[in-house]
Amino acid sequence: MHPAVISVKCEEDFILSIFFDNGESGLLDMKPYLNLGVFKKIQNPSIFKTVHVSFDTIAWESGADLDPEFVYEKCRIVQQSTSTDG
Repeated sequence: MHPAVISVKCEEDFILSIFFDNGESGLLDMKPYLNLGVFKKIQNPSIFKTVHVSFDTIAWESGADLDPEFVYEKCRIVQQSTSTDG
């Protein structure tokens, strides 16, 4: 099971800062995907900035969204969970 997105923030150059419910956070570079299908709609920076949390993933007002597993797998994790489960 993948962690859920709890917060997303736009950074410069089509980078998203994403926070997950497992305590991890990461950076997702969207540039490689902006020429693909529905993501062409978010190439405009003002549209890109409409990103928001939708259920357990991220979406844009243009209708584009990402699979939550994709978001987690493609994020470059910058802060690991501090959980001590086990």
